[in-house]
Amino acid sequence: MDKTHFVVTADGSRTLYQPEVGEHYHSKHGAYQESKHVFLGQGLQHYLADNPTDTEVNILEVGFGTGLNFLLTADYVSTQQQDLYYCGVEAYPLSQEVISQMGYDGYVEPALWENFLTNYESGIGNKSQVNAQVTLEIAHQKILSFTPEKRFHVVYFDAFAAIHQPEMWTDEVLSHVANFLVPGGIFVTYAITGNLKRSMKALGFSIEKAPGAPGKREMLRATKQ
Repeated sequence: MDKTHFVVTADGSRTLYQPEVGEHYHSKHGAYQESKHVFLGQGLQHYLADNPTDTEVNILEVGFGTGLNFLLTADYVSTQQQDLYYCGVEAYPLSQEVISQMGYDGYVEPALWENFLTNYESGIGNKSQVNAQVTLEIAHQKILSFTPEKRFHVVYFDAFAAIHQPEMWTDEVLSHVANFLVPGGIFVTYAITGNLKRSMKALGFSIEKAPGAPGKREMLRATKQ
């Protein structure tokens, strides 16, 4: 099959295969498990554990993709006392039709899912209010062209793997993204390589090897000093 198509991962959740890149949007070992562990757990929840008095959190996602990371994050903050501004940078947004078929309504509150679908296309290039606590913006551009108005507390770095998309893991891109984090901000990604660790250390981050999602032994969490 030579076109983008749905794939059911090991935990029963869906992802997409992108033939032009030659990779899936999420781990075949479990899209839901990866998103919940890497980005929500090791990213936002880790940050909030260290900053429990924060009432507003800004998250930048590099590679918005299917919206799974956003949905799990928005669902979580909707049960907490935080407001969320979530900006996803996506050069090639998926259609609302494809997003609606991902089946992620089983993992979040029904109202959030419906509001997300309703606001998805209007949120591309604009801010949209998904619910009383959550604002979503999808920046339809390449990452090196992205210049945000805000600074962020957490970066979800969810680009395709370096073996398939090496241009997203260069020192130039990582430095560009690092500029958008507040001091004490968290950068998380599913990957961990020697080059990535050296790059983040050179940018002034402290590096942690966190346990990986199913299928990966470790992942990277970096804190801006």
